[in-house]
Amino acid sequence: MSAPLDTARITSLPENAYYIPNFITVDEEERILKKINSVPIPRWTQLSHRRLQTWPSALNKSNTLLAAPLPDWLHEPIISRFKELGCFSDAPHKAPNHVLINEYCPGQGIMPHEDGPAYYPLVATISLAAPIVLDLYEKKVETDTVDAEKEDTGPKYRILQEPRSLLITTGSLYTQYLHGIANTLKDDALTPESICNWSLVGDQQAYKTGAYERQTRVSLTYRDVLKVAKLGNSIKFLNRK
Repeated sequence: MSAPLDTARITSLPENAYYIPNFITVDEEERILKKINSVPIPRWTQLSHRRLQTWPSALNKSNTLLAAPLPDWLHEPIISRFKELGCFSDAPHKAPNHVLINEYCPGQGIMPHEDGPAYYPLVATISLAAPIVLDLYEKKVETDTVDAEKEDTGPKYRILQEPRSLLITTGSLYTQYLHGIANTLKDDALTPESICNWSLVGDQQAYKTGAYERQTRVSLTYRDVLKVAKLGNSIKFLNRK
């Protein structure tokens, strides 16, 4: 990572996570949200607890992405700012080539999970419209002891993601931890002791009551897919079948 990110590191976490409030402006946020909400309905995939868009396309069964550019509204100004930070400088394609857009309505979340080996181990997430708390869980080590059932299943760390903020996770935080969002109508226990990026939060006063009622939040998750196939190669492959 480059020097501009040094002051954004969440020091209470293992390697490595960075948090930048107000990574995009209010006007940029509004423009992106309008684009997200104006795409044709078939672009959305409806899941049981949320809906999502995948750009430029979903990965195939071999975790390969068909080469295609991201739309301009997902490219600028965000990817230019990534380049200024140097956050994807060590990635194979030097920039993200895949964006997942998730919409979480109040009460909706996602189970603890990992992103897996299809991607370079760095995730850059921009939050839009409303705050949310991201929970991080240590991967459980298999054991035969009875005490395993008594282990605390709660999150090891909690990160508050404000609207327009950027969160970058990489290194062991990507490979050794699961991340999830609770299915709740209210995020509480928002204190310097429980929120590991509290010192980096841009507007701490907004959370002075220690809680907030969930509103609809949208996330942009930028990643670099390792395997990319050109369209011509894909057509040749299909013709051989």
